[in-house]
Amino acid sequence: MANTSVRTLRLLSLLQTHKYWPGIELADRLEVSGRTLRRDVERLRELGYPVQAHRGVDGGYQLTPGAALPPLMIDDEEAVALVVGMQAAVHGTVEGLAEPSVRVLAKVIQVLPPRLRQRVDALRTMTVPAAWSAPDGRGTDPVALTTVATACRDNERLRFDYTAVGGRRTQRHTEPHRLVALGRRWYLVAYDLDRHGWRSFRLDRLVDPSGDGSRFRPRELPAADAAEFVRAGMDQARRPHRIEVVVRAPAQYVRERIGRWCTVETIDLRHCRVLMSADSMEWPIMGLGTLNAEFDVIEPEALRDELRAWGARFARV
Repeated sequence: MANTSVRTLRLLSLLQTHKYWPGIELADRLEVSGRTLRRDVERLRELGYPVQAHRGVDGGYQLTPGAALPPLMIDDEEAVALVVGMQAAVHGTVEGLAEPSVRVLAKVIQVLPPRLRQRVDALRTMTVPAAWSAPDGRGTDPVALTTVATACRDNERLRFDYTAVGGRRTQRHTEPHRLVALGRRWYLVAYDLDRHGWRSFRLDRLVDPSGDGSRFRPRELPAADAAEFVRAGMDQARRPHRIEVVVRAPAQYVRERIGRWCTVETIDLRHCRVLMSADSMEWPIMGLGTLNAEFDVIEPEALRDELRAWGARFARV
């Protein structure tokens, strides 16, 4: 028979994975008597877990639905599944899910024992994600992502190598502020200690991030929030494609679908103007395609050519 502490943890794990356990079945799973089971249940209650008892011949136990629980207990297999699932969510396209997934990853990976970290890394290395990658084909390493997220959370200075647009690689020493998911890329907003100014860094160009162990007092960001800071930097950057399209749909409808990646201006109740700047035509075309609405290209002419080429390929299917 397992010792009392191990058995109590096992009981908690069973209660968390099953809505309701008949008392006899639960005692059999734990290989204890009904009396011992009742003592273990009382021990869980003393620890703050709201275990509800149902009396009678078919009586049993369950955790009170909707109650605020102390930290959940998970076993090794569940821990690995949680990390892998959160990594998939980081790369996914579900609106609003990526950022909380990074926060969960940062918390879970930090407390994983070495044996489980090795399993997670092996599974991650041997798995090809099916989600869309960044427009240039490069993805963001979840390990780097969680390392940066942890440094942001803990106000720990961060060192990494960074490759600029032209291919020049430099070493950076920063005070990380926030992560921003914008479009299909992740950005780190941080204060660059060597260049004495705020910068945004694309995470797919960031290599071997590591905290240096020193803490800092957060500085005031020169913007309303981190996302606005990144957008402002992108607006200032020179991009080869400036796009203007009039969409035959309400502005609010368009904002809800692609507003994170463009500027949407209201024309009237049924029309709006969409302004984009992009490195290539592929993403604007895909974004406009998701609207399921008619639109007129104002500029550039190259966008019309690309749309005709896409339409011809689709028509041949």
